[in-house]
Amino acid sequence: MTEVLNQLFIGGAWVDAADGATMPVDDPATGEILSHVADAGAKDARLAEEAAVQAQAAWARTAPRARSEILRRAHEIILERTDELAHLMTSEMGKPLAEARGEVAYAAEFFRWFSEEAVRIDGGCGTLPDGRNRMFLSRRPVGPCLLITPWNFPLAMGTRKIGPAIAAGCTMILKPAPQTPLSSLALAGILKEAGLPDGVLNVVTTSRAGEVCEPLLRGGRIRKLSFTGSTAVGRLLLAQCADTVVRTSMELGGNAPFIVFDDADLDVAVDGAMVAKMRNMGEACTAANRFFVHRPVAEEFGRRLAERMGALVVGPGTRDGVDVGPLIDTVGRAKVEELVADAVERGAQVLVGGRTPEGPGCFYPPTVLADVSPESRLMDTEIFGPVAAILTFDDEDEVLRRANDTPWGLVGYVFTEGLDRGLRVSEGLEVGMVGLNTGLVSNPAAPFGGVKQSGLGREGGRVGIDEFLEYQYVAVPVR
Repeated sequence: MTEVLNQLFIGGAWVDAADGATMPVDDPATGEILSHVADAGAKDARLAEEAAVQAQAAWARTAPRARSEILRRAHEIILERTDELAHLMTSEMGKPLAEARGEVAYAAEFFRWFSEEAVRIDGGCGTLPDGRNRMFLSRRPVGPCLLITPWNFPLAMGTRKIGPAIAAGCTMILKPAPQTPLSSLALAGILKEAGLPDGVLNVVTTSRAGEVCEPLLRGGRIRKLSFTGSTAVGRLLLAQCADTVVRTSMELGGNAPFIVFDDADLDVAVDGAMVAKMRNMGEACTAANRFFVHRPVAEEFGRRLAERMGALVVGPGTRDGVDVGPLIDTVGRAKVEELVADAVERGAQVLVGGRTPEGPGCFYPPTVLADVSPESRLMDTEIFGPVAAILTFDDEDEVLRRANDTPWGLVGYVFTEGLDRGLRVSEGLEVGMVGLNTGLVSNPAAPFGGVKQSGLGREGGRVGIDEFLEYQYVAVPVR
């Protein structure tokens, strides 16, 4: 049974915050308090840093196979506890149990993937072109890391960062989002059970992110930051990393275009739209934000999408038959309400949804808007909710220009039966990932990340471990 833990995890031990502070964890479906967890401060951050620094040298020397086996055991334990972890996740962030079970499998796969990458860290050797020196290349862990994860995929975002750090031989401090600390604490318990040495992973739950994170980034002992969250917070963290030149990888905001051409199979396009828009109630950086639909098929696409969205069942994620759970909190719901109201004021037509239901919980109905003005705020704001905003276009050059007219560039979606057009438009999109006739791009075996203000570096895939490794070059004279 996965125990619901509520303390900090530092140096392999479960401890209270130094000042005894705690913070509540709410159920977004009811507004009730699920639990109280330790609320770390600056002293706790220093203790976690010391534990990570002290463990780094020995952990770096650990055999790659040993690191691999720990990840593999953790992968198996996660899968064995799928239902328990899914219920925990649904309780603290609201997604329906079916989606939560899917996230558990997705999270576990990162550990399996990086268990295989741990034993494939390579280097090289050769003679340099001038013939005077031999070159020996080795790869070594970058050092202690600070990992900051969001609330929308609390288990998978943890494994996506922890997996490559363990595989590379890095120690770490994990700071989960204050809304969803329980999944991260459960993950720490699983890794301890799988044999991870004390101090390699330290988890500090906190509502005082600035007090905890800034001293770590400016202190000179943390050598790597991996952050998933908003672009605004990412910019702030980058500035804090500058003083000590902390290596960074960042997965930031998105404003994904979803492009439907007149030759698309509309059944496939609507299926893809449901995945790209409604995964995690639309609370995903990969969620389709702006639906650009070729004018000849726009009305039919909107009608079909509204029918599918309107048929979804909204309710607590733990209830059987529910498709759409609550949004994370009242602040998140208020943002969605304001964006929809602004679009309607500017002339958008509500095809389905658009009205907040009465009663407890942070629920918002699946909503489809047609005839959306390009001036609407939701055109340049990440919605993070179950709202599909449809605009029309007339030609390929126009839609590419409009799709790229954003500072973000995480993911885009293209639906067309023409392979040439599909590849041409995919290559023309200023994004790090493209779903061509599919609404799902996330996969542990693929590099995940964006361009422009959507981030730096990549997570997952064969390159995911590179973010946690440095090269060392040794020159040896030829004698």
